[in-house]
Amino acid sequence: MRRNAECLMQCALSVPFLCMSTFVSAAFFEDSTIALTNRNYYLDRDYKGDSPISAVREWAQGFILRANSGYTEGPVGFGLDLTGMLGVKLDSSPQRSGTQLLPIDPQTRRAKDEYSELGATVKARFSKTSLSVGTQLPSLPVITASPARLLPQTFRGASVTSSEIENLTLQAGRMDRVNLRDSTNNQPIAMASPNGRFKSGVFSDRFEYLGGEYRFADNFTARYYHADLENIYAQDFIGGIHSIALGSGRLKTELRVFDSRESGRAEAGKVDNLNAGLTLSYLTGGHTLGVGYMYQTGDTAFAYLAGGEPVVLSDGTMSADFVNPKERTMLLRYDYNFVAMGVPGLAAMIRYLRGTNIDLPSLGGSNLTESSKDLELSYVVQSGPAKDLALRIRHAFYRNDLSSGASFRSDNETRINIDYTVKF
Repeated sequence: MRRNAECLMQCALSVPFLCMSTFVSAAFFEDSTIALTNRNYYLDRDYKGDSPISAVREWAQGFILRANSGYTEGPVGFGLDLTGMLGVKLDSSPQRSGTQLLPIDPQTRRAKDEYSELGATVKARFSKTSLSVGTQLPSLPVITASPARLLPQTFRGASVTSSEIENLTLQAGRMDRVNLRDSTNNQPIAMASPNGRFKSGVFSDRFEYLGGEYRFADNFTARYYHADLENIYAQDFIGGIHSIALGSGRLKTELRVFDSRESGRAEAGKVDNLNAGLTLSYLTGGHTLGVGYMYQTGDTAFAYLAGGEPVVLSDGTMSADFVNPKERTMLLRYDYNFVAMGVPGLAAMIRYLRGTNIDLPSLGGSNLTESSKDLELSYVVQSGPAKDLALRIRHAFYRNDLSSGASFRSDNETRINIDYTVKF
């Protein structure tokens, strides 16, 4: 284990220096950044009611090293980014594995003691346009590299970002492989299919997206993206974020609309879903009060990539995704930033989601429900030797009336994260 960690550090730190003879540019080195994130993660999911297993419970330590170069000089600048990751088992057993913190043997369900990977990205920049090829961590409505476990999900492919036109940012990309959160190898991309929503075991070698956002004013941004997972599904997203002063605070409005349908040979089956979500949040002092509603129509569930979470109104929930066929979801959320009480770095959140009208005849009926009560407390050390040390504690009470064959089952879930990033 120690040998793997040392090799990971040496590779990520040495490659930029080995490039010195090729990239003769001070900016290539002067604008470089190196950061190592130490992540300690505990996940405990205690199932309730009729369930084939009683709980999954694991504890692991992760290391995420990011070494990003600057760009060479000239009309077109070139650079190199490296991402090294190592995960180490601290506690697990075959009876409690399956949290997706660690890879497991499918026959014995025993978690690996450690796993690691190294990703490289070659990048180029011209004016206000940049191109990257290699390991990708996109964060867009139609494709997001999930950061919700010990090590983040990554994709392999190419992406372009351009801001040549004032207030307009355009983005395009093509991905051909994905590295899941509890895996060390790239594999073809699939559509998520919890609760048996779509045909499983279907993969694609190409995911493409195109779109961007336009800032009409300082307080209003509109977004549009089109995506296609070849021969599986196509999706259009339109959204907007607007804020306005109101009384002693500000009112923020966010709209997200996804239109999904089958693509090409429709190898995973029919896809027919319209998902529209609207949230209103009022911020005043340290308080933020939010309400939201998500409406789904069509014959199937929402379509999104396997290994991550959908970027919809329910984004951030721990035990379910709330995007079953015909589901309607209500959201209530309250956040408090304790900086208003003179305690910077301390924040708390409470959230309630309730989904109704779920149409899953094979799992219990056509008017099923689910709900989640989420609590969160986080603190980031502001100064001293432990500056930027972050502690995050989350707990969820999730319940549904689906049958025991459902992917998401009633549970009480606890997650504890301790992150500390060192910049070199």
